[in-house]
Amino acid sequence: MNPCPFTPNLPRNRDMPEEARPFQLCVLASGSSGNCSVITYGQGLTTRACLIDAGLSPRRTRTMLADMGIRFDQLDHILVTHFDRDHFHLGWQSAKLDRIRIHAHADHSPSAHNTGVRPRHFTFFDEPFALWDSLSVDFARLAHDAQGVTAFRLENNLGSLGYATDLGRPAPELIRSLHGVGTLAIESNYCPKMQLASSRPVFLKKRIMGGAGHLSNQESAEAVRDIAPGAHVVLLHLSRQCNRPEIARVEHAGTECDVIVSNQFEQTAWIPVAPARAARLPEPLPVQPSLFTTHASR
Repeated sequence: MNPCPFTPNLPRNRDMPEEARPFQLCVLASGSSGNCSVITYGQGLTTRACLIDAGLSPRRTRTMLADMGIRFDQLDHILVTHFDRDHFHLGWQSAKLDRIRIHAHADHSPSAHNTGVRPRHFTFFDEPFALWDSLSVDFARLAHDAQGVTAFRLENNLGSLGYATDLGRPAPELIRSLHGVGTLAIESNYCPKMQLASSRPVFLKKRIMGGAGHLSNQESAEAVRDIAPGAHVVLLHLSRQCNRPEIARVEHAGTECDVIVSNQFEQTAWIPVAPARAARLPEPLPVQPSLFTTHASR
């Protein structure tokens, strides 16, 4: 049985009203061997698709999309969180991309050019933008290794999706950017006890746990509490060596949302993207020095 059924046999009117077009997420794979999710917008012939990360080979991605009823020519966009090989497969340099646009933050342009994909397929952003003229894309830049990572907030009048992985720590920028989304997909990478007890080298443990690597189950649950999503929490990028779905679920048991655990080898069911619970929090105002502060008290 197809674990991620698609519903293409719905009304096929290209003039279908905006409110009748579904907005949904499916995580195709998530883990150290490849990360790739797909969002769809529309129904029947109006359906358009966008990948978030492209860490699977183009052939595997095409096959999985076809099994879900999505043709490759319905794929318009790819959003890239960062260019580690498990988030952007090098096979995409030889894929027939046609009109597909690959969107990455401007800070990632050197890494993007190193993939071998022709520059004309990339769009680099440093401010919010829109897909399909109706889906707004906002973002936060966060610490991860040397180049950092981009977390996305995708929103329209139907729903609000937060997507964040390879985060290092639950930074205030993450909480502000994704606060109140309807559906939240967030990394819950490792159990600290399993990480410390593993046979991994010390340098790797320090990289993962050092604040610019990955989120632990506890850190992820803390971020979820602060973000306060409305309906769904999708756990991403669980370590096969240093985590277990049941351990991650225990840490996230306090949330009132439905908790869905993704994995490396089987896609999730379609997850409807729920309406936003609250708006993104404003940036904090810069602290202004008081006119009455004395030199002695500074």
